[in-house]
Amino acid sequence: MHPTVVINVVGLTPSLMGQHMPRLSRFAAEGASRRLDTVTPAVTCAAQATFVTGLAPRDHGIVGNGWLFRELMEVWLWRQSNRLVAGEAIWEAAKKRDPSFTSANLFWWYAMGASTDVTVTPRPIYKADGRKLPDCWSDPPDLRDELQDKLGTFPLFQFWGPATSIASSRWIADAAKHVLATRDPTLTLVYLPHLDYALQRFGPDDPAIAPDLAEIDAVSGDLIEAANALGRRVVVLSEYGIVPVRQPVHINRALRAARLLSVRDEQGGEILDIPRCRAFAVADHQVAHVYVRDDRDIPTVRGLLADLAGVDRVLERAEQSAFGLDHERSGELVAISAPDAWFTYYYWLDDARAPDFAHTVEIHRKPGYDPVELFLDPTIRFPKLSIGWRLFKKMLGLRTLMDVIPLDATLVKGSHGRSDTPEHHSPVFLSSAPHLVPEEPVDARDVKALILSHLFEA
Repeated sequence: MHPTVVINVVGLTPSLMGQHMPRLSRFAAEGASRRLDTVTPAVTCAAQATFVTGLAPRDHGIVGNGWLFRELMEVWLWRQSNRLVAGEAIWEAAKKRDPSFTSANLFWWYAMGASTDVTVTPRPIYKADGRKLPDCWSDPPDLRDELQDKLGTFPLFQFWGPATSIASSRWIADAAKHVLATRDPTLTLVYLPHLDYALQRFGPDDPAIAPDLAEIDAVSGDLIEAANALGRRVVVLSEYGIVPVRQPVHINRALRAARLLSVRDEQGGEILDIPRCRAFAVADHQVAHVYVRDDRDIPTVRGLLADLAGVDRVLERAEQSAFGLDHERSGELVAISAPDAWFTYYYWLDDARAPDFAHTVEIHRKPGYDPVELFLDPTIRFPKLSIGWRLFKKMLGLRTLMDVIPLDATLVKGSHGRSDTPEHHSPVFLSSAPHLVPEEPVDARDVKALILSHLFEA
């Protein structure tokens, strides 16, 4: 076997490697560099599940970063159980070939309960008084304390939200180096999300992303060097490319205006009332699953959305098949935005009626993905002082709302989700073993087989 490290540099594209990224550019030039043809939806959870299983979303069941759990009548995003993913994983296939094979997963999704030998994944501590404390989860359990004793507490608030920074990706990369040195896994999967943040804030063409490009290049380059020093083969890939966007599409507001979406009042804030909705959308970047309670409403809903500005197409179940997305978890309809647009989850018609969590970083209560969580509300005059005051009240044990997130979707300048991005904004597959990589672009469903070839072929 040839031990291999697979580094997922989220959002990496050919155009970005030519800017402020000398080490990744050199790695690509010295090895193999191919375009990666990703899946629909081109989002984290669906793409990673395809890489790991070699299957399309219709087969592994991960149809987005979240969906409507019909049995519960609740929308859940960012679940962590590996049992949600159908199909044989890379590490299971490799173990069949050689029982001495071992694997480590550093922050790839759906990690909990997987049959990997080593796992580290984010897992906040939720206290009864409403506090959320940074932490992570590991298997074996003692690895969590080992890493946090060495590296400090996992910087959760730099992993997502307006305070995101290179600190979280650096922590993950340093954890991977520690696992390589102390556990010696045959396959190591590493997730480095840093680039995703700046690209959504500014878009891929804004000069403001230059510092972020340099930071992730340094972290990735150091990890590649550490892997090389241990004699590892290295694969660097990305899940999707981020494209410039200028138009948020308020798909749920359109459904509400047509009296298809229902809400209920909770102390002056409006909550999506899923059991009473005739139709609503789980927005996920440039793709939205639209759940329609009664099949007789499907033509009406489809016609409404097809005419909505910023919507490129609306897929019924039969049409979803062409995108590998015809799974029971998918919506009765799937909407795909125009290339320069993206879907918000917003369903209220008056911002004064938005629920309290709309102004917070709350990835589990919002019925859709919210990239505006990357921004501080520009109307707050002294943001650091405002955040400090809220944190101080939490330290005193007082209940307080960290309501610092704006409701202005036009702030977002980059998005993803479509699989047909232009060449220069497409994801990549890079390898230190060019003889193992085909000359043509790499299909996301072939990533599993390619990683296995890196592990087992000379």
